[in-house]
Amino acid sequence: MRHTQHAKYLLAAGLLIAAVAVPTAAAAPTAPAGNSPSGAPSRSGDPDAVYDRVAHFYGAYIDVAHDSGDNALAGRLRTFYLTSALRSRLLTWEKRHEADGVLRAQNVPNAWKVTAGDSGMGRTRSTVRLTWGTGKHATYTYLTVYSDLATKKITDITSKY
Repeated sequence: MRHTQHAKYLLAAGLLIAAVAVPTAAAAPTAPAGNSPSGAPSRSGDPDAVYDRVAHFYGAYIDVAHDSGDNALAGRLRTFYLTSALRSRLLTWEKRHEADGVLRAQNVPNAWKVTAGDSGMGRTRSTVRLTWGTGKHATYTYLTVYSDLATKKITDITSKY
């Protein structure tokens, strides 16, 4: 019985040490993408980089559409990241095409990638690549996303052919 009680104390101490060590490891800075010691992918961002904002929007928007289809949350994301003029144009586009104007599709892509483009005259351009399907059967669509440099809001989304 005494041996069992000693084992319980050791187990509790081990769990306490693990609980304290995990947050410390989680708070450690991450290495740049591709340079992590374990080779695990990493993500980073900058709230002042407009194309990062585009990436954050598409990542969150696709997550919501993929996981829950929560229209209220998708609407709040649109309100935060998109100008009111674009939201209005998207509603018109969506009624005409019976599809999601942000994705320019009726379905949800498997993945997304945002590449920064050029900037000038107060706005910047990003290219969004949406991946449909997986493996050798994957196909891609490309969108051009324009953002205002001052507000960092997305001002236009067009299909790129």
